Amino acid sequence: MQEVVVPVRYPLSDRSTATLDEAIRVAEEREAALAVLHVNLYQDNSRVTRRHLREAVERAFGTLSNARYIVRRGLLVEETILEEVAAGNADVVVVGEGQASRWERMIRRLTDDPDIEQYLRTELDCEVVTAGSD
Repeated sequence: MQEVVVPVRYPLSDRSTATLDEAIRVAEEREAALAVLHVNLYQDNSRVTRRHLREAVERAFGTLSNARYIVRRGLLVEETILEEVAAGNADVVVVGEGQASRWERMIRRLTDDPDIEQYLRTELDCEVVTAGSD
């Protein structure tokens, strides 16, 4: 079964909700599992749990039968997301427009190639879908 990973903020912002809405659509279209990911930053004192994340998503979208909830700790959000994508062998990552541009800046620093989708396709064999912020 394919897996769609969607990183979100907690509490869910309007952008996170729009990105999650797109990820749910992509997962349903592909009959894929959905992995909802939140990163607790080491430098922050917040301690979001999987339960907090699940309850917030279910308040916004109802129960998602094909979803699992992941909370990871990390120093850099984008790097932690990439690690989770690589570890879980994700097929698709759905990110918001702002997240995509941060990834592009990070990858430009690492590789001289600012094309995030090409990088992920080459390095992780993963497709990136960017959710618009209508």
